[in-house]
Amino acid sequence: MKNAKKYGIFAPMLQRIQSVWLLIAVLAPVFLFITGQDVDAFGNAPLLMIACAALVILGALSIFSFKNRKRQIMLNNISIFINALLIGVLIYWLLNLSGGINFPEKGIEPIFPFLAIVSLFLANVYIRRDERLVKSVDRLR
Repeated sequence: MKNAKKYGIFAPMLQRIQSVWLLIAVLAPVFLFITGQDVDAFGNAPLLMIACAALVILGALSIFSFKNRKRQIMLNNISIFINALLIGVLIYWLLNLSGGINFPEKGIEPIFPFLAIVSLFLANVYIRRDERLVKSVDRLR
C-alpha cells in the first residue's frame, strides 16, 4: 500500500504482465510512424498518420483502464482490427512499389503492426486470466 501511494496510479499498472504487452503494442505504431514516412499507399491521404495516432490513443486508453478489464479487451480487439487493416494497406503499398517485393530494398513497416497484433493478443490472454481469477475469488466469498 505504501508503494501505491509513492508511485501513484502507475503502481498497480506496472505489476501486471499485460501492461508490458500493451506498452509494446503502443510503441509499435510509434515506430511505424517514424519508419513509415515514405508510405504513400493512396495518394496524399494521411492514412498512416491517422491510424498510428488512433492506435496510440487506443493503447493508452487500454493501459490506463486497468480496473475495467472488459473495456481493455474491447479496446484491444479494436486495435487488433486496425492493425490488421494497416498490415493489408502496407502489403498493398509494398506490392505496388516498383521492383516487386524485395524486403532488403524496401521497408520493414508491416512488421510493426504484426508485432502489435501479437502483443495485443497476449495481453488479452493475460487480461482474461485476471478476469477468471477475480471471478473465482468472488465465488469463494
